[in-house]
Amino acid sequence: MDKQVLDVAIIGGGPAGLNAALVLGRARKNVAVIDEGRPRNAVTREAHGFLTRDGISPSEFRRIAREEISSYPSVSFIADTAVSIAGTDGHFQIVTAQGNTFSSKKLLFAVGMKDRPLNIPGLAEVYGKSAFVCPYCDGWELRDKPLVVITKGTELMHFAPLISGWTDHFTICTNGPDELTDEERKALQRKIALYESPIRHIDSNDGIVREVILEDGTTIPCRGIFFKPDLVTGSDLPRTIGCEIAETGNVVVDTFGKTNVSGVYSAGDVISRFHQSIVAASNGAIVAGAINNELNTESWWRKG
Repeated sequence: MDKQVLDVAIIGGGPAGLNAALVLGRARKNVAVIDEGRPRNAVTREAHGFLTRDGISPSEFRRIAREEISSYPSVSFIADTAVSIAGTDGHFQIVTAQGNTFSSKKLLFAVGMKDRPLNIPGLAEVYGKSAFVCPYCDGWELRDKPLVVITKGTELMHFAPLISGWTDHFTICTNGPDELTDEERKALQRKIALYESPIRHIDSNDGIVREVILEDGTTIPCRGIFFKPDLVTGSDLPRTIGCEIAETGNVVVDTFGKTNVSGVYSAGDVISRFHQSIVAASNGAIVAGAINNELNTESWWRKG
């Protein structure tokens, strides 16, 4: 493909990138959404908590979004992976895995987060079917069922009372040292069973968990799991272009999604711990408005 001149190159086609493309398309900006088509939530059968789209499959959500955005001819979709970015504000160059080159005035990273390989035997088979990471997204489907919660430390002290809103029947597995203080451990054990033994295997049938088996021989029957994933930034490009990255792996931005690199913005899961589709989409819209305002302001003053 010949070199393209864009107002905004959006790297990532999830809810944040798609909603940003919609807002920018309606603002008459020339936009390309570059997306490799491997979303993190592809393992999930249904997405929840998105008004008018509750229960929709992630693939159907993207199909509808692209269909709606296609009404705005200045937005294009590129099924490819951005592999390198050079240049500065107003003159960025993006090269893709397929050898396409784009030139763009502004960049929007909506690259999300991705899971490191799951190191618990049997977890991959149930992930997205009966094992989840967010009770706001999937707690309703597991309400009142016996669950296993796999997490530890500070996260556990937050998550245990949170999950109790969906079920009182849950057991905590820390899969090794619990990283709690003596006081925290005693407080939890007064209310719930807690096991530190590493997990040997998760037994399941057709994606539905049946029991969690620990190395010490303990067997915990259950019908669902919530666990804390090990996440990293969905792409190394923000780091390589000089964006500040927090210890959590999130890209550091201001209220309107601006990074520390001039002309570069970021939106969605990669800037937040609230990994819900509706939050990412809303954030994408806000950041798109900020980008559009910057582009219009620059154009206005150049015209004298």
